[in-house]
Amino acid sequence: MMTAMPPKKIKSKRAKSLTPTEKSTFEKARIVTNDSVAKLADDIVDCERCPRLRAYCEAVAREKKKAHRDETYWGRPIPNFGDPNAKFVILGLAPAAHGANRTSRMFTGDRSGLWLYRALHKAGFANQFSYENADDGLELINCVITATAHCAPPDNKPLPDEIDRCREYLERTFALHKPRVILALGSIAWTALFNELKRQGAWTGARPTFGHGVEVKLEDGRVCLGSYHPSQQNTFTGKLTEPMFDNIFARAKRLLK
Repeated sequence: MMTAMPPKKIKSKRAKSLTPTEKSTFEKARIVTNDSVAKLADDIVDCERCPRLRAYCEAVAREKKKAHRDETYWGRPIPNFGDPNAKFVILGLAPAAHGANRTSRMFTGDRSGLWLYRALHKAGFANQFSYENADDGLELINCVITATAHCAPPDNKPLPDEIDRCREYLERTFALHKPRVILALGSIAWTALFNELKRQGAWTGARPTFGHGVEVKLEDGRVCLGSYHPSQQNTFTGKLTEPMFDNIFARAKRLLK
């Protein structure tokens, strides 16, 4: 009668810690493999990474502006808005406290949205010109709007660490849409754009100087455009005019053909 031999003990190997570079590569692979436009939107809306911004948005939503005291404010982070298959990505700064923070949609409910959606409609990137309410039937065509920071910041100025916490959402937006043209509205968005491109290895060297109408072609064929932000500070003073803004979107349209 044979005696069963005891099972051979196998020493388990200690898992090797990932280097920062390996962690970044793994995270990017996870994002590209498992992500979706809907999941990205849910993750943005549920984000609680920046206590200062969350407290400010919620306070604004409670206190409200006199002109909107009978409305229910959204008061949460604002997800991307646009065509799920868009190849034209517009990168703004951050939601307005009584604009998108109230209405729940990018550039909706404020004067900046008036300028942006009017220009998009004229260039054929929107099915209609409307900007006041999120339930107005507005749809974007081959275009999606995202932000450097997805929560409304005090004085319209997100802090550097708050922009950095939102960086994942910009990275995921690029991974999902694989844009051919990227438009940065304002110098802060321009800086965030090229910081991200550097992290991706798509840009090396010094960041190009921001300016209205600046155009930079990347080695992979993508084109980055710069425009003054359609804030009242720029539009009321004449720094940004309607023809100047229209020319940016006409150029984007040509580049996408």
